[in-house]
Amino acid sequence: MKKLLTAYFLSVLLVGQACSQSKENNSRKVGGVCDGCEAMFEGVPASMSWETKLATIEEPGDPMIINGTIYQRDGKTVAPDVILYVYHTDNKGLYSPGPKQNAGTRHGHLRGWMKTDSQGRYQFRTIRPASYPNRKAPQHIHPLIKEPMTSLYWIDEYLFDDDPFLTNEERMKQQKRGGSGIIHLTKNEKGVWIGRRDIVLGMNVPDY
Repeated sequence: MKKLLTAYFLSVLLVGQACSQSKENNSRKVGGVCDGCEAMFEGVPASMSWETKLATIEEPGDPMIINGTIYQRDGKTVAPDVILYVYHTDNKGLYSPGPKQNAGTRHGHLRGWMKTDSQGRYQFRTIRPASYPNRKAPQHIHPLIKEPMTSLYWIDEYLFDDDPFLTNEERMKQQKRGGSGIIHLTKNEKGVWIGRRDIVLGMNVPDY
């Protein structure tokens, strides 16, 4: 009986893997190389909302809220059911693991997933990230996009127009994948940084 159960569960696992590989093979391949992007699937939740929290209220750093709308290629039609994954450094500029997170997770503990609603909306609450220690890289948030039947691809990082490290040279490097990632932040009466970025699927993304 034990051998039969083992064989059964093994067959279910193999069928599931085959289906997963089949779906991946049928996906449009876009965006080129995406080094380390597979980490998006580490700890992915079973269900997603259009809004999420990356940081708890105890997280050191200035609180920040980013929201926006994701549009289809025409830049006008909203895009529902698109997964947006973001991750960034802590207030020391490190991709630090959280207390309940495997230390081997490459993207640190300030990471999260959203799936756009029927209006194409997304929103995440976090802290304002710090630049890498002893470097002059601008503060940034990494975003990845996963559309139905399309391979995972990266778009331009979220950057902040008041960052002194966001030089003209850095601005010129931006590819505007998904549209411009440079956003303007304002601080509200509660001391929370507020910013908005709308995203256009496939904009300046190779092979889209």
